[in-house]
Amino acid sequence: MSLPLLWRDEHLVAVYKPAGWLVHRTGLDAGETRFVVQALRDQLGQHVYPVHRLDKGTCGVLAMALHPAAARALADAFARHAVRKRYLALVRGWAPPQAEVDHPLRPDDAPSDAPAQPAHTRLTALARLELPEPSDPRFATTRASLVLAEPTTGRRHQIRRHLKHIAHPLLGDATHGKGPLNRWWAQRLGLQRLWLHAWQLDLPHPADGRPVALHSGLRWPATDAAAPGAVAPGAAAPHEAFDLHDWQRRVFTLPWQG
Repeated sequence: MSLPLLWRDEHLVAVYKPAGWLVHRTGLDAGETRFVVQALRDQLGQHVYPVHRLDKGTCGVLAMALHPAAARALADAFARHAVRKRYLALVRGWAPPQAEVDHPLRPDDAPSDAPAQPAHTRLTALARLELPEPSDPRFATTRASLVLAEPTTGRRHQIRRHLKHIAHPLLGDATHGKGPLNRWWAQRLGLQRLWLHAWQLDLPHPADGRPVALHSGLRWPATDAAAPGAVAPGAAAPHEAFDLHDWQRRVFTLPWQG
């Protein structure tokens, strides 16, 4: 299966990563057979170099370098926070209109006495909804929010852990969310998955530093932020079969209010 290309030149390639795919092979998920690095290498006929990661359950924009010098330049851009990352998140409850979560995180696999690392995420509630159906017998309705998450640091599972920290966990998050609520939403939406989407990625081009704006192709009609940035001439939007329609047809059609 070919991965949809969002950008490609001789230095950089960006693809739409489907939910359920790993970026590369790992012993932590030995049974998985779908890997972006291997599939893209075969698709392009050349080596690719990962410069950032997305969780297996996360879909959206993923950028890779096409040679070692580009990989070094992009890794440096991520390290000095010259990259802007924007995610869409479907979360429990009514999230605050704006929030700055400055909450240090300890790596998941670190010992309990390891120091926590600085971690910061900016959150903006794009829309809220309230359904007249109880997902919890203690309440008569069910609330949710569509949130724009902008992590300014890059800790593992940072968005998921920060949303849990403010008591608005991602829907579909089996590790940091609520099982009964996740199952209720899976029945409502007709799909069990993690509702986190890597929407936009702005970075300096590895050859000359010019700004490159990458966009997943997903359109949220309630905000100007949905407008796509600059993409390579002739670049095609991802085919809807890759799960853009999970968001467009299942999530965006809910009765949202600004």
